[in-house]
Amino acid sequence: MTTSLILNVIGPDRPGLVNAIADRATAAGANWLESRLANLAGQFAGIVHLQVPDEHTEALTQALHALQTHGLQISVTPAQSAAADPGARALQLDLVGQDHPGIVKEISHVLFTRGISIDELATECVEGSMSGGTLFRATARLHVPASVSTDALREVLESLADDLMVDVELDSPPGA
Repeated sequence: MTTSLILNVIGPDRPGLVNAIADRATAAGANWLESRLANLAGQFAGIVHLQVPDEHTEALTQALHALQTHGLQISVTPAQSAAADPGARALQLDLVGQDHPGIVKEISHVLFTRGISIDELATECVEGSMSGGTLFRATARLHVPASVSTDALREVLESLADDLMVDVELDSPPGA
């Protein structure tokens, strides 16, 4: 049997951090299934999904926690199976507009109140080539319950986009 583990990792960025985690995972016979890792404001931050033989779970956890002496904080959490949601579908939300506080809060609130889960969210601020200001960009992969109409969701998001002065697109994700 195997155990799925989720690692949350953060620490000052430097070469070799991914290698240090991968070395310990491989030594425990773990399989690296998926990850999202990034340098955010000088900090190495990420989340990793590993699958490890049950008998090596504790040894791997201890080996990963030993990396804390190198300034890397790692929390290890057993993964939970997601409940099946028949009829749910994936949608992709793309947003771009002048950066200002509150964009993520307002969009996430609309999604939350409709029971929509954000499976993945990527955001960034970039310099606008035409406007000269800072643009905020977001891409989210959404898990939308069958009870929520795509057209109704698009309508409420477009109304909110007008209030926030951003452009919003809601479509099926690429490859779907």
